Amino acid sequence: MSVSVEKLEKNLVALEVTVEAEKFVNAVNQAAKVLAKKVNVPGFRKGKAPRRLVEQYVGKQALYDEALDQLVGPAYAQAVGESGIEPVDRPNVDLVQIEEGKDLIFKAKVAVKPEVELGEYKGLKIEQSAATITEDEVMEALKSKQQQHARLITLEEGKVENDDTVTLDFEGFTDGVPFVGGKAENYELVIGSGTFIPGFEEGLIGVEIGQPHDVNVTFPAEYHSAELAGKDAVFKTVVKKIQRKELSPLDDEFAKDVSEFETLDELKTDLRNKLMKTAEQRAKDEHVKAIVAKVVDNASVEIPEVMITERIKLMLEDLSRNLAQQGLTLEQYYQFTNSTEEAMQEQARPQAAESVKTDLVLETVAKAEGIEVTEDEVDEEMKKLSERHGQDAGLIKQTLIARGELPFYKQSMISQKTVNFLVEQNS
Repeated sequence: MSVSVEKLEKNLVALEVTVEAEKFVNAVNQAAKVLAKKVNVPGFRKGKAPRRLVEQYVGKQALYDEALDQLVGPAYAQAVGESGIEPVDRPNVDLVQIEEGKDLIFKAKVAVKPEVELGEYKGLKIEQSAATITEDEVMEALKSKQQQHARLITLEEGKVENDDTVTLDFEGFTDGVPFVGGKAENYELVIGSGTFIPGFEEGLIGVEIGQPHDVNVTFPAEYHSAELAGKDAVFKTVVKKIQRKELSPLDDEFAKDVSEFETLDELKTDLRNKLMKTAEQRAKDEHVKAIVAKVVDNASVEIPEVMITERIKLMLEDLSRNLAQQGLTLEQYYQFTNSTEEAMQEQARPQAAESVKTDLVLETVAKAEGIEVTEDEVDEEMKKLSERHGQDAGLIKQTLIARGELPFYKQSMISQKTVNFLVEQNS
């Protein structure tokens, strides 16, 4: 077998592959045996008819098609290996010559991983921002803890206020007619949570327990139910119960109740330290992002459209999995956000393109600097996964190998080492 490589425009490559005539004849003969098992030739049991008769029944083209199924895939894979190209899409195969007694020649056009022209990626001197927190942030954290440990007091009488948890009955009407899904009994609602359409929760403020009250609202124009979108509605409501948060005073007793500390000052110091650690990690993360973004921005690469399309597909699959954990489907998400699959794909395009470019640039830097991972490093990472998930390290590695995922895992490790290298070189 022989291969010639022709570079076309926009990261396209054409491989012209020549398969020896003898191999093609053998493939055609084998194809006749395969097809003989699928046709009934008078006077012969299935699979026993000679090639000449099989060809008369199915036609020469059917023999050739079967032979090509056997030859082209392996020949293309071998050609890819010999040529050293890195395809990123399925090939478009055209037959150049197909005739028994002659070499089989086919041409495969395929998009390949693009070449990256690196710009400056060392000595950029990007400074890390200082981590800072304010006393207002400390107080906000303290108040948040105060809210978390608040008691809910049930009122015997009173009026609804913001942040109250109310239990109510309601029924919604448009044009005086009840609509589907607009009725509930003993529904628990936190006022100010934004759970209901705009105006509903606000319309309950000041309402007394047991007092029938009409709440007038207008459904948003982009509401997911087309029958209600943009329509005026009235909800007939009755508040049956009000629960209100009772906040503990911010003093030493509060500190003792909600933490292991004896004084409020000690609790505030602990919150301050935790906020500082978070701020320091955030500053470090932003520093890393800034370095990688600058290196990527300095590089030039023309990305094949198929790579961007595939990345968008992966992003939407991730979104689908995350939604499934919340009991939602992508279709429901499109309804709630008044979007479509096409709109989401277009919205994700810039991020997908940047993500692909980042991967390509990091891979190119790694090759330029000879950054690799050893088997010892892989095994060490397996040990960390073992400790984290409580599984045997060897079993984790074997599972990754069985799934064909170990090369991708190694590549992610190389990418992380490359990021670490860039941070060292540019801080």
